[in-house]
Amino acid sequence: MSNINDYRVGMTVYGKISGIRPFGAFVKFDDGVTGLIHISEISNGFVRNIDHFVNIDEYVMTKVIDIDREHKQLRLSFKALSRNTRRYGNKVKFQGMPDNEKGFKSLQEKLPEWVKEENNHIKQ
Repeated sequence: MSNINDYRVGMTVYGKISGIRPFGAFVKFDDGVTGLIHISEISNGFVRNIDHFVNIDEYVMTKVIDIDREHKQLRLSFKALSRNTRRYGNKVKFQGMPDNEKGFKSLQEKLPEWVKEENNHIKQ
């Protein structure tokens, strides 16, 4: 990417934390574009101190939630990512759901049996 016009809302982008302020963390990208992760976009929980979530020079994965083309800045979010992330040193890796056979499919398969059992119990 070479300029702000190459970015789109909804894109997942990888950049370096270049500054931390009480209201958010600044991210710089290799092409010179910058963005801000506002404190409200750091976590779903309460954020008292942004330093507990990111460090200067740390690489992070974020999602573009808005673009200010006039000022050539991106509004970024951790919360908007579709998966949880975990940081390893200066790299970010995705921590998705474990692959297993349990989940909604097993509930869907068992539901008719449970309904039948409950109906039999009610009739008694």
